[in-house]
Amino acid sequence: MCTEPESITTSEEQDESSALRVIGWFSVGMAVAALGIYIGRELFSRHKFNQRTPYDFYANAGERQASEFGVGI
Repeated sequence: MCTEPESITTSEEQDESSALRVIGWFSVGMAVAALGIYIGRELFSRHKFNQRTPYDFYANAGERQASEFGVGI
């Protein structure tokens, strides 16, 4: 056995560096995409809530639903 430490060549270092760079940029892209989806959903829900009309508040006023109060024998 040889007691000399194996040295990593520059091409192997560049391969590792480029692989880590690709993984880093991919993770940054995924984080940006997730943040964009979250912000888009929040903006849409706020926009949807602000676009209500007065008729939306009374949309189910005519429907009779079974009451659960006092039910039990």
